[in-house]
Amino acid sequence: MTAEEVVASLESGMTLGIGGWGSRRKPMALVRAIFRSSLTDLTIVSCGGPDVGLLCAAGKVRRVVAPFVTLDSVPLEPHFRAARRSGAVEFTEYDEGMFMFGLLAAAHRLPFLPTRAGLGSDVMRANPELRTVRSPYGGAGTPHGAPGRDAGGAAGEEGEELVAVPALTTDAALVHLDRADTRGNGQYLGPDPYLDDLFAKAAARTYVSCEQLVGPGRLAGPPQTLLVSRMHVAGVVETPDGAHFTECADRGRDEAFQRHYAASAADPDAWAAFTGRFLSGGETAYRDAVRRWHEEEDR
Repeated sequence: MTAEEVVASLESGMTLGIGGWGSRRKPMALVRAIFRSSLTDLTIVSCGGPDVGLLCAAGKVRRVVAPFVTLDSVPLEPHFRAARRSGAVEFTEYDEGMFMFGLLAAAHRLPFLPTRAGLGSDVMRANPELRTVRSPYGGAGTPHGAPGRDAGGAAGEEGEELVAVPALTTDAALVHLDRADTRGNGQYLGPDPYLDDLFAKAAARTYVSCEQLVGPGRLAGPPQTLLVSRMHVAGVVETPDGAHFTECADRGRDEAFQRHYAASAADPDAWAAFTGRFLSGGETAYRDAVRRWHEEEDR
């Protein structure tokens, strides 16, 4: 597929999961295609980075569900921060452990999963919709098959209170991987899979963008690098440098351009100039504009 074909399959009001982590291996070519589209009123589920910020800046987002929204080397994503300060977007906050359990619950088609993550923290205050459940198996550490005991040792009584993290089910997921084959199997080559496999499994359908598209059986390397199975993938898009400006295994993060992006967010005129120069056309125009900008900066 093309990035435009992926976006044409989406609808306003959808809940979209976006893989990657902060400013690392984000499907930015697909995000830029959404930026240029007429889609609105989106709920974005993400370990957020410039994907969230860019879509907030474009007025595409109604709600963000995330444990954080950061550019890594730039601590706070400036467009997301501005959107929150102005009240333009709603925010559902989880800690990282709760977020993972929400994706895991959706991946297994469960309504929720219990976890200790979040207990005793302000996450419960900031997200009053969260509920707790009690373990029916007694205290922690009860041997398998033994009578249930609570912390006080009473047989048959319920155990500890746990957070019931709701499933983070999404209408569609967008992930970017280093390699993919034409059947939709996706491979990562970096040090961390992030949560991309869970995003794919938690979604009704998944679209994979990749640095390089190969034929079936051409994904060489250890089997554990084959992160996303074709059974979850509705379409695959070859997008060389499609994670730019975020970090990818073949290409490091473009720190200079990221700083330019963040600085442009501070001023409406500067942001208008940024979007006009870099985001008004397709991916070929984007890559050409970034190349020319670097040439100017290097003079």
